Amino acid sequence: MTIIRPNTIDEYIAGYPENIQVLLKKFRSTIRKAAPKAQEKIGYGIPTFTLEGGNLVHFAAFKNHIGFYPAPSAIKAFKKELANYEGAKGSIKLPIDKPLPLGLITKIVRFRVKENLDKKKKTAIKKLK
Repeated sequence: MTIIRPNTIDEYIAGYPENIQVLLKKFRSTIRKAAPKAQEKIGYGIPTFTLEGGNLVHFAAFKNHIGFYPAPSAIKAFKKELANYEGAKGSIKLPIDKPLPLGLITKIVRFRVKENLDKKKKTAIKKLK
């Protein structure tokens, strides 16, 4: 069996059944609205958004959930809001049979945008010293 790795997020989404494509498109759109300056790519074989050279968030489709990977710092910062979802240190499992928490995803992405921009500023300041 040949496994075809997608080169773009569009190719990634197109590889799933229509009902999953709808969820993935909503996810992507939500991230784009929350981080309009982010760039898209396939990283680690899954849709990835980057900002200022660093990874921002990733997402991926699975049999029963959409995996969202916003980094451990975001999981910690939104621990209370994420209490109803399974997850791990840097991941969240969002069941495909329930509405996506788009408002929460927006908040998490904006948090990550601020983190990336703050990190970039700190790095620039260090270089000036």
